[in-house]
Amino acid sequence: MADIAATAAREVHYPCDRCGADLRFAPGQTSLVCDHCGHLQQIAAPAAPEAATGLRELALKDGLAADLPPGTEVEARTTHCPNCGALVEFAGDRHASECPFCATPVIVDTGTHRAIKPQALIPFALTEEAARAALGRWLKSRWFAPSGLGEFARKGRRMQGIYTPFWTFDADTRSRYAGQRGDAYYTTRTVRRDGKTRTIRERHIRWRPVQGTVARRFDDVLVLGSTSLPKPMTDALAPWDLAALVPWRDDYLSGFLAEGYTVPLAAAHGEAREAMARVIASDVRADIGGDEQRVTSVDTVHQRETFKHVLLPVWVAAYKYRGESYRCVVNGQTGKVDGERPWSPWKIALAVLLALAVAAAVYALSR
Repeated sequence: MADIAATAAREVHYPCDRCGADLRFAPGQTSLVCDHCGHLQQIAAPAAPEAATGLRELALKDGLAADLPPGTEVEARTTHCPNCGALVEFAGDRHASECPFCATPVIVDTGTHRAIKPQALIPFALTEEAARAALGRWLKSRWFAPSGLGEFARKGRRMQGIYTPFWTFDADTRSRYAGQRGDAYYTTRTVRRDGKTRTIRERHIRWRPVQGTVARRFDDVLVLGSTSLPKPMTDALAPWDLAALVPWRDDYLSGFLAEGYTVPLAAAHGEAREAMARVIASDVRADIGGDEQRVTSVDTVHQRETFKHVLLPVWVAAYKYRGESYRCVVNGQTGKVDGERPWSPWKIALAVLLALAVAAAVYALSR
């Protein structure tokens, strides 16, 4: 298996056995395809030691201390986008290109930086044609979008397949908590209003102090490792089937780009801890029970913390419409879509006029 530096320093070339032309990875398959003669060439299955190494969890304390085992880090040549901040590992000897996330012209950096190598990835399952069709359907379904936008984007510029960086975190947690359990009880009282007597049922809470312990094993808490796209946009692509992860190898990158992570391990770990805390808070309330809960303190101990650096497949469409740039993303595994799109002032104005007309009609009928 070639070193990850190859994806940043040169094109990943695989010659076709039949005609010698370049092969590219065929989404949804375990093979490389030749666009010249159509020949398919199978990607060799990883050997058992390679598979075990590729999906191995790394000790978090070693990663935070920059004391990882040999072979888990590499020097990579990358490109920074001056507009969105993407760190893209452009392949080949190109020195100028266009950011696949926002269509901004960029120049390849001449320096390198040391990075943790991806250990695994989910190969693209959707072809560009399927991703473009999914994007077209999504755009057409957007209310108040300009007419013809879906067709414009579907037939417009090419989409770029990008392996996007993520971190996964595992941990065993044990949390001691203190709080109060609230149990509801009801009383009735009689009131007299408007000359009528009524019986009212009132709800009360009886509080009592509680304390206890909850434990949970977290497996593959996923944290985005990039800042090039808005987090709500990439969060909308979830869920991902991480059972489809395979050991990283550059065969899968042939014809695609790999984005370098811009969220460091320590920052991503902080996000993972916050996500775990939200789940633990829910566990605590469930453990307290009752009708209502008050939580005054939660003290969590994290043990056996590990992490992985993985790449997940995203089709990116950066297009311009009437001078404005818009970005859309498609989950390269499931076809789920999210993104930005323009608004049609004519459709909005028509909707406002229709709403006013309906309101006026209702008012007229009610007189």
